[in-house]
Amino acid sequence: MQYRNARIEDIPGVARLQSMYHVSTISPEDKPDGFVTTLFTEAQFRELIEAEDGLAIACAGDEVIAYAMAASWHYWSAWPLFQHMIEDLPNVVYLGQRLSTENSYQYGPICIRRDYRGTEVLPNLFEFSRRQMAKRYPILITFINTRNPRSFRAHTKKLGLEVIKTFTFNDNLYYELGYDMSKPTPNHTLGPE
Repeated sequence: MQYRNARIEDIPGVARLQSMYHVSTISPEDKPDGFVTTLFTEAQFRELIEAEDGLAIACAGDEVIAYAMAASWHYWSAWPLFQHMIEDLPNVVYLGQRLSTENSYQYGPICIRRDYRGTEVLPNLFEFSRRQMAKRYPILITFINTRNPRSFRAHTKKLGLEVIKTFTFNDNLYYELGYDMSKPTPNHTLGPE
């Protein structure tokens, strides 16, 4: 398994994976196992790669089997949900710090092909992404829809993210979670940094 930052030529593989597991296109039998809610265009993937270097992927051979997104709040500010989160940052204290766009970034979504879930891919991809972003930010922030229990369990039990609070947006209830970027990911099998 190879973990690396995505390149422009990886976009079709990432988009294919997104369409398999996006809430609007996922098959009914796959939905209970987790889904992604933010839909990205090719231009948005391109900007994430070129401006943020924030698209980490896992590849089995030439195939993209997982991706994890991470970027500055500036990148995410085009979406109303993230605008809501950005406005709320100064109201949140985590790890003894009042959150801001300078000391935190937004992680996710992460998407893993069904047959690779429950393997080392989740902790390894998260660790690869963490190493990239820890150079820039001390705090990771993300959110998970309360209707996505598999993702919640994976992030809290396997990766060690902490629930900071819950919030409502567009009639959906979300967990807001944080992670101390100085801590290596539990259970990852990547080599030393």
